[in-house]
Amino acid sequence: MADQLPNVPELLQTAVRSLGGAERTSQLTMASAVAHSIDTGEHLAVQAGTGTGKSLAYLVPSLRHAVESGRTVVVSTATIALQRQLVDRDLPRLADALKKPLGRRAEFAILKGRNNYLCMNKIHTGASEQPPEDELFDPFTVSRLGREVVRLTEWSSDTETGDRDELVPGVSDQAWRQVSVTSRECIGKNQCPVGEDCFAERARVEASKADVVVTNHALLAIDAITGIQILPDHDVVVIDEAHELVDRVTGVATADLTAASISAAARRCGKIAEEQDADRLEAAGEGWAGLLEELRPGRWEGLPDGAAPALAAIRDAAWSLRTAIGPAKPGMAAADPEAAAARNAALSSVDDVHDSAVRILTAFDEPDPAKRKDVVWLSSDEFRGSVRRSVRMAPLSVGGLLRSRLFAESTVVLTSATLTVGGSFDGLAVNWGLPAESSARPDSGTAIGTEAPSDASAFRWNSLDVGSPFDHAKAGIIYIARHLPTPGRDGLSPVYLDEIAELVEAAGGRTLGLFSSMRAAKAASEAMRERLDTPILCQGDDATGTLVKAFAKDEPTSLFGTLSLWQGVDVPGPSLSLVILDRIPFPRPDDPLLMARQQAIESHGGNGFLSVSANHAALLLAQGVGRLLRSTDDKGVVAVLDPRLATARYAGYLRASLPPFWETTNPEVVRKALTRIRDSRP
Repeated sequence: MADQLPNVPELLQTAVRSLGGAERTSQLTMASAVAHSIDTGEHLAVQAGTGTGKSLAYLVPSLRHAVESGRTVVVSTATIALQRQLVDRDLPRLADALKKPLGRRAEFAILKGRNNYLCMNKIHTGASEQPPEDELFDPFTVSRLGREVVRLTEWSSDTETGDRDELVPGVSDQAWRQVSVTSRECIGKNQCPVGEDCFAERARVEASKADVVVTNHALLAIDAITGIQILPDHDVVVIDEAHELVDRVTGVATADLTAASISAAARRCGKIAEEQDADRLEAAGEGWAGLLEELRPGRWEGLPDGAAPALAAIRDAAWSLRTAIGPAKPGMAAADPEAAAARNAALSSVDDVHDSAVRILTAFDEPDPAKRKDVVWLSSDEFRGSVRRSVRMAPLSVGGLLRSRLFAESTVVLTSATLTVGGSFDGLAVNWGLPAESSARPDSGTAIGTEAPSDASAFRWNSLDVGSPFDHAKAGIIYIARHLPTPGRDGLSPVYLDEIAELVEAAGGRTLGLFSSMRAAKAASEAMRERLDTPILCQGDDATGTLVKAFAKDEPTSLFGTLSLWQGVDVPGPSLSLVILDRIPFPRPDDPLLMARQQAIESHGGNGFLSVSANHAALLLAQGVGRLLRSTDDKGVVAVLDPRLATARYAGYLRASLPPFWETTNPEVVRKALTRIRDSRP
């Protein structure tokens, strides 16, 4: 009987013993809290530092609930690495360990978006898309693309899953698009001549039978935004790396409109519709390109002169083309799957163009910028020597979406090593669409014109910080270089380079340099290679994974880089004893989306700077600082070269988000500490 299942503490004890681990109070506390959340239906936010064993702490109560209730639990992660860790290592071992007490071996599966799997119909029919026009003139690109497609075709006969992440080495996005389809382009299992061999459908079938389904934040967002059920029925969602949730959901809900995408849609549709209809859309795209060339990049406060008629022309031409293509003929997919696939791809591309044009046209119907659904801006990006202009749209807030499509439908457990901002969970909670715990906090949820729910509503949630197994005050020092000038816009000044050189030399290498821009990372790398005898690696010299492995393998080696290293490096042991942050990672002042969110909050009397810019910086700071201690034996220094972390009004707010390291502003003390750590190495 289900009620005879052992309780969560007993199951956790069994799992820990079976896996050869040690019992941890923080892990038990978290597992019990997750179990309580599942039982009561109250949402839970748990901050669990590195080394807590948080994966086991949420998997054990999740598996128990799934076996007891017969309902699936969805676990969502932000990174492929964690997905693979859960499916390839944690869940198989845990399922074996708990087989006897649960009465059966729990089943689990991984599920991703359809475009992450090979499409056998596309492989068999040879249906593919043309590379962009600017790439057709690059012989290297064309030949590389051909080689990659051949390798993918050969791989399709060997792979059991068709999962792109299992292809090593990987291929370019352009090559992968030749052998995959989106959900909208798919002609459907029942209509597809090779539907029985569809890798995406196999994955969905496996997921439907699983107790735990591991997915990613992007697919979770697609499931919520589209209203089309992708994930199996579930009543509990566990979100690991929850500090990434808002950004990933925002990314899924962001669209753009470019001249190239309009032209591509016209070409696709021109193969199956009247030329004059496709030419009309092509002409509208050319008009759009001409308009964008005349405009300055940046956020749109309203439609620029000439934009409304240009967008209306795109909208009408796209709709006319879609109407001309018409409905699918009965039996078409079975009779001619290649033609059916081409039709679906054409419809998908023209629908995207139409919907984006409408979205921009209606974005400014609400006169109050703080109540608008979308932020619209013109971006200008350089690619292989040419400039690509696009108009992008992103939601001002995703709190309402998460509130109605996630928290209203499932019990949600959110966890990460960094969830408190300024010492409180509220900063992230209000962005998730949950009510603030503190009544003293201004309600930034009203920035989107929607009243955030109160604690008396159905959206009740609890928070818990289970701490860390590390003794931060004894294991680490946070050094703030108060004597340095405030960082400017002109790159690293000579005094900054001097400071970096002295610190790295004292540490004997063993340094992870986290910089706010690639320009700064490269400048520091070049300067240190001239000044120091220890090796310096820089992001971009090779694949990031390769660089991290080389850094971890050779103790005197240092690695410098930018944003992806702030969160993605896990190097325990003597190879890392110094983390350098060149400045507080505030968002760029020209980031249109974040600035719009900041202004929206300010317009309702909130503190936009703290709610957006400072929160953004605090999360990144916490992630960067968290690179230092990855095991209980680690010791070292985090050096923040930005004096504002000690002197600015908001400094205390930012430092409240960091682990309780011993603090100093004395460079001599730090250099001596680094020297002692270096000399203590065997």
